[in-house]
Amino acid sequence: MQTIRRPEPPDGSSENPPVRNWLARRRHALLSSALRGAAYATGAGTVGLAFWLIQQRLQS
Repeated sequence: MQTIRRPEPPDGSSENPPVRNWLARRRHALLSSALRGAAYATGAGTVGLAFWLIQQRLQS
């Protein structure tokens, strides 16, 4: 079976790689931001829990 391919543009570039590169960069940026947000939330929650525990011990 023979595959049908479109001819390459004269400048040697194709249309898909820039779009794929853009998508890969956006995906990386979104995952990085999500991971950073999760880390900040975990740290803030841990600090909040520690202060709450200290407050509970001081009130007892």
